[in-house]
Amino acid sequence: MAKKIIHKVSRRDFIAATSTALAAPLLAPSSALGLGNAIAPSERITLGTIGVGGMGRGNTREFARNADCQVVAVCDVDKNNLKRAAGEINKIQKNEDCATYKDYRELIGHKDIDAICIATPDHWHALACVEAANKKKDIYCQKPITHTFREGQAVVEAVRKNKVIFQTGSQQRSNRRQFRKACEIVRNGVLGKIKKVEVGLPTGHQKPHGDPKIQDPPAHVDYDFWCGPSKKLPFRPARFHFHWRWNLNYGGGQLMDWIGHHNDIAHWGLDFDKSGPKTIKATGFDYAKGENREIYDSAWKYEVICEYEGGIDWRISNRFRRGAKFIGENGWVFVSRGAFEASDKNWTKGDFNPGDIKLYNSPEHHKNFLASVKSRKECICPAETGHRSITPGHLGMVSEALGGRVLKWDPKKETIIGDPEADRLLKAVNYRGPWVL
Repeated sequence: MAKKIIHKVSRRDFIAATSTALAAPLLAPSSALGLGNAIAPSERITLGTIGVGGMGRGNTREFARNADCQVVAVCDVDKNNLKRAAGEINKIQKNEDCATYKDYRELIGHKDIDAICIATPDHWHALACVEAANKKKDIYCQKPITHTFREGQAVVEAVRKNKVIFQTGSQQRSNRRQFRKACEIVRNGVLGKIKKVEVGLPTGHQKPHGDPKIQDPPAHVDYDFWCGPSKKLPFRPARFHFHWRWNLNYGGGQLMDWIGHHNDIAHWGLDFDKSGPKTIKATGFDYAKGENREIYDSAWKYEVICEYEGGIDWRISNRFRRGAKFIGENGWVFVSRGAFEASDKNWTKGDFNPGDIKLYNSPEHHKNFLASVKSRKECICPAETGHRSITPGHLGMVSEALGGRVLKWDPKKETIIGDPEADRLLKAVNYRGPWVL
């Protein structure tokens, strides 16, 4: 049973109370947060995190360090993760009241929680996001936004229907100034007409990382719950924490793990946040051999060749340098983590002004989400943006499954044109009972 959440008047309770009667300003003492000065409850966001392994712990720590956010609950099917995360949050917030849950639905259902951070393995994103949206909770969800294409549509629909704030964890839009500057160079026409885009992603894995042997799951993990809507494969440490990504039952390999970063930036630079490619073809996919493919069945080498509006030759591949490169008639610009280069070195200088078009400026991704929760202004990377950024990867996987078939895509209707077989495959949802989308 989860511990009772202990905190002062919640933001929603405060707003509800003051909407019907005049009230003197209420203040939560700094001891309730362990951070800074007293914060008005109307400005304090209560947050719970689902999935507190690697990224989940990092995200939760970042939220807890903000004085206008109180992390009140964490959820995980691994008791060790849960204990460690709750201890870290209590230490940061200088209290002992962070609640713990195994079932994400109990955390989402708590009336005093305003916002949810979701950092589970990919195959859980959709169910948790839709549940949270339907409960009117604002959502921060790690990329890729969903495991499958149809799940992405369902999340976008639920967010839109319930009018909740959503931030995709594609933090490159916020965390590094050079990404925004590179995209402004492209948007302002400094490169002239864009001819080609190269999106470089990491190479995958041919051999297992960790113990590949089938064995009993650890006693501190509810492995059946961890598998959830996906096929329950025999437990192997080599495809559990972190390395589940390389098995298609739970993740999408390096292609889908990183496309939400660098292809997201490529979409931002060319204003495709609500659109996508016209044609898609998979090529050069290669896989682990023999028994290793039973463990990691995603491609370790891959390339997705697209054509975008305006005849742009757009390629997403492990063959390219990791990052996003825009190639135009007047030159090129390349941007990645720790790299910002151009054919004209003046373009990358701090005082270079590419033009009048200025993109959304978010100095930090978690702060942007918290600010949007309060202002109701759309985040820098909302649900549809996160969904659209990874759609070429989903389409590439379908093309590969059909032998490298060229697919024609209608980005407005989100439909594969003239190929019902491919469209059915793209939009299939094959959940293990009793889970349903």
